[in-house]
Amino acid sequence: MGNEATDDDMGVRGGRAAPNILVTGTPGTGKTSLCHQLAASVPLQYINIGDLVKEKELHDGWDEEYQSWNLNEDKLCDELEDRVAEGGCLLDYHGCELFPERWFDLVVVLQTDNSVLYDRLVARGYSGRKLEDNMECEIMQVILEEARESYEHSKVLALPSNSVEDMEQNVETISQWLKSWKSNPS
Repeated sequence: MGNEATDDDMGVRGGRAAPNILVTGTPGTGKTSLCHQLAASVPLQYINIGDLVKEKELHDGWDEEYQSWNLNEDKLCDELEDRVAEGGCLLDYHGCELFPERWFDLVVVLQTDNSVLYDRLVARGYSGRKLEDNMECEIMQVILEEARESYEHSKVLALPSNSVEDMEQNVETISQWLKSWKSNPS
């Protein structure tokens, strides 16, 4: 009983030797681009949730109106549970409330000015309701509010994502956070 090692004794948080980071935000805010740059410079395993859902069929079929898969949250969380428990994951997804709070040490919410986001979404072929819904989501800061409601405020970091310079700064900010996490394991 008195000889059991605790997380503090092992120098890890939540039993993990490396943190888990979620990068989230409205489609078009630059999550995937940021994660690709981060994955090239930090020792984290990059997981694009959209790709994983398609690859492992973690969905309940195709939504014609939104031209996307209908995510099966239970299947997705079951698929990720062991990987995230080990730590060292960098997840990229446009939502955050479906994931357990214990999974993440940092939740990065990317935000983009409406005019910039509109142009990005139109360039992707978004139109009609899909375009309107995503623009409204960003205007109302839905993802940021979901993150603040789902995770400790100290874990949520909102970052601007309007330009290449913003992305470079965001990579640096997250890299510095990672160095701090490693040097302060408690």
